[in-house]
Amino acid sequence: MKKPEILRIDLDENGHLVIPAEVAAEYGLTDGALVRLQHSEGGFRLTRSTASLVRVYIEITNLCNLNCSTCMRNVWDEPMGSMDMLTFEKILAGIKGLDPLPTVFIGGFGEPLAHPQFLEMVAAARKLGAQVEFITNGILLSEEIVKTLVDLNVQRVWVSIDGATPSSYADVRLGDELPLVTENLYQMQRVKVNKARSRPRLGIAFVAMKKNIQDLPDVIRLGKNVGADKFSVSNLLPHTAPQKKEILYARSMDDMELQPSRWSPEVILPRMDLNALTIEVIDRVMKSNNLLNLARQPLKMAVDSCPFLEKGSVSIRWDGAISPCLPLLHTHQSFLDDTLRINHAHSFGNIHAAGLLDIWQSPAYVQFREKLQAFDFSFCTYCNSCDMAESNLEDCFGNDHPTCGGCLWAQGFIQCP
Repeated sequence: MKKPEILRIDLDENGHLVIPAEVAAEYGLTDGALVRLQHSEGGFRLTRSTASLVRVYIEITNLCNLNCSTCMRNVWDEPMGSMDMLTFEKILAGIKGLDPLPTVFIGGFGEPLAHPQFLEMVAAARKLGAQVEFITNGILLSEEIVKTLVDLNVQRVWVSIDGATPSSYADVRLGDELPLVTENLYQMQRVKVNKARSRPRLGIAFVAMKKNIQDLPDVIRLGKNVGADKFSVSNLLPHTAPQKKEILYARSMDDMELQPSRWSPEVILPRMDLNALTIEVIDRVMKSNNLLNLARQPLKMAVDSCPFLEKGSVSIRWDGAISPCLPLLHTHQSFLDDTLRINHAHSFGNIHAAGLLDIWQSPAYVQFREKLQAFDFSFCTYCNSCDMAESNLEDCFGNDHPTCGGCLWAQGFIQCP
């Protein structure tokens, strides 16, 4: 997180606020761009504009060397494949026209290191000048690969670790590979020291469930020991009926308020030690239909914002299809409470038919991002009472595919690095 900047107000001759050029460029604040303005008692927050493209997720393969119990690949009927270099080069050609260059994030619903041309793709993106991140299960992170990543000055490696012991790790990842993953991360730390490099930075991604949440402190401890400086924790998206019993947010979904209500008083709490006593009291306050504000941050309210839009991102499937987010890359099922919801894939074009910027700036895609900014969708996440909640094809506000009212990413329950 960047440290807040202190700026002296600069107004033009018409009394309009002048935003520094470098800030405007970073957040896509161009003439006519749509932004979201959020007010609070202490000021306001201006989001990144809908025109800002600063992060490109690229799924170079949806094949994987593991078969994790929590993966959506277990419940979909999608073609499997890997991206060829021609497709990847077409993506880079589109990225080349952007200033500043967006970050290339290699990852989707497969294992990037299983792609035989993974390092060639990373090298091509770095040669272009783009920052590169990727996510991996860490099993194939060999010494040779690590040395190349260090030499290429890759920005960050995210490693998925869902347990702190071999047995708990194997319970989710279906393979007792934690000692190998840990050794690979220690090896990456040693290579960076030997080469006097600080990158790649290491991040740990953890999927929280009832059966592994007790492991989280130990996963963080393990991660710190191997040099991790970021930890991304997500809830589980249940793809099967038994997985519904593992979620940690059932009541949180029921507690969400659509907006502050005159019937729901606001309770403003300070920061305090979290222990058995204070957690119990806070829990009781939340159960009493109050709007809870903790350390000036509101809780119990709908988020209603797309994290992929806020990141200024686009997602590209292994075959070149371009989608607004990772969840829309593939048709898959998941449960919204007890409702089985089918999330149908959606793309605004394919890199083999049009350039990346042409698709990004197409009227249909621009209009969809503006709808996302306003989040003008029905409240499927907490209403969930009609058959329209069973898919993302339509909603009761009159929106057609894709509808995002049932998206758990948009409500802050599920998150990706």
